[in-house]
Amino acid sequence: MPRYSYIAKSQKGETKSGFLDVKDEIELSGSLRQEGLFLVSYETEKKSSRLEKFSLFFGKSVKVSEKIFFIRNLQVMTSAGVSLPRAIGTLSAQAKNKNFKKALVEIQKKIIDGGSLSQGLADYPDIFPEIFQNMIKVGEESGTLEQVLKSLSRQLEKQYDLKTKITGALIYPLVVVSAMIAIGFAMLIIVVPQLAATFAELEISLPFTTKIVIGLGKFLNEKWYFLLLIIAGIFVFLKQILKIKSVKRFFDKMVLKIPVVSKLISEINSASLSRTLGSLMASGVPLVRSLEIISGTFGNIYFKESLFEAAEKIKKGAKLSDALKPYQNLYLPIVIQMVEVGEETGETAQVLDQLAIFLEEEVANTTKNLASLVEPLLMLAVGAAVGFFAISMIQPMYSMLEAIQ
Repeated sequence: MPRYSYIAKSQKGETKSGFLDVKDEIELSGSLRQEGLFLVSYETEKKSSRLEKFSLFFGKSVKVSEKIFFIRNLQVMTSAGVSLPRAIGTLSAQAKNKNFKKALVEIQKKIIDGGSLSQGLADYPDIFPEIFQNMIKVGEESGTLEQVLKSLSRQLEKQYDLKTKITGALIYPLVVVSAMIAIGFAMLIIVVPQLAATFAELEISLPFTTKIVIGLGKFLNEKWYFLLLIIAGIFVFLKQILKIKSVKRFFDKMVLKIPVVSKLISEINSASLSRTLGSLMASGVPLVRSLEIISGTFGNIYFKESLFEAAEKIKKGAKLSDALKPYQNLYLPIVIQMVEVGEETGETAQVLDQLAIFLEEEVANTTKNLASLVEPLLMLAVGAAVGFFAISMIQPMYSMLEAIQ
């Protein structure tokens, strides 16, 4: 029986977290309801050996492009009449990632033994998230597996394209920052010690800023490994402290108050909601279950809770547009308006699909604008760093020349 870690809320709005060993998420939700709580979010703690955990931690994660290749080719092969076990066996032989290859081989065995594809995917949640499992399960039950695979492939491609656009827009700022850090390290480790030795020989009185630069250069030259330990310590500290619910909530709230960043987060999550919800609804996944699945894909706790609370309202008879209206500070207004149009016309899935295309373009444009805004700030930062270094190193030389005169 798997163990679930959960976040739940009482009727008074109090948040509670904990662990429960239950059969599935339905039983988890039912158990919490008996205690007067409703489920907000959950994660499954899969039991595995230490060796498996070691392999998973150090093994390469499966790339989205490889998943797209698998789903797209599986759809083509099944539509051509190839049996599911044979199709998966063929694709497993072509998989480059060892973890992915091993998973596909095990899934093929499970199907041959009488299991379903969705059951096989459920054994590997780190590779195939809930959206895979639920869409394919609905496709198997309704006899529309080929159509579901095609829809899933299209959704993954769109998400991958959006991620590529965002990454592409941020490449230049990242290259500038990386180059600035690399050059700074080189100057501190190679140039500064030589200048420091010259200043020491001439017994020049050094300004405070020069002492800082020389001290930093000496530290990096002699004890550079301490810097790696400090960076690793900061990384581990942040990772652990963000697991504390109150800290995570505070951090997510602060992020949503940063002017440009908050807009970008809202656009990304609105696009993700539109794309994923449209795909799930078109595949026949129930609306409440769809919202619960999508909430698990959001990193920000406020977006997570908004969908779980919306799902609870829908269970009581509310429409999706009405359930989302209290969260207009999170989602773009156009999302709620278009959902309302979809409900009136009975074509919510199609409307969400078209909305997703528009919002993904908006995300790409916002990212480009953000990169354009960051570029001059980076130039100022580079100029300031170079100026500080130059003044710190040149100032003692001027003092030396004045002393000679």
